[in-house]
Amino acid sequence: MKIGTTIRAHRLQKGLSQGDIEKKTGLLRCYLSRVENGHTVPSLDTLSKIALALDLPIAQFFADDSLGGSVNTQHLSDEELRFLTQIRRYSTNLNDSDRKLLLAMVKKFASTAVR
Repeated sequence: MKIGTTIRAHRLQKGLSQGDIEKKTGLLRCYLSRVENGHTVPSLDTLSKIALALDLPIAQFFADDSLGGSVNTQHLSDEELRFLTQIRRYSTNLNDSDRKLLLAMVKKFASTAVR
């Protein structure tokens, strides 16, 4: 169980920065970074503050699959996770046909990308 990874994933999914969480909880941004990177384990009181700031039940941090398996955050950088979160947010308004078109476009871009 990686609480820090779960916190980061939910924070990014909601489009919040560590600074936003700092303002809502009073916890320092550097402390939040240490929690998200697994260098510090928050107390239940601190975890409760973070859960409140993210508008989540505290139990969400202890669920086996807290994001529904949609993204494996262990293999993604913060930038990749932000990008996928934005795609997910915007794609909810698309119909099935438009989603398929978007996916085809992404595949085409990826196949022609210079690495």
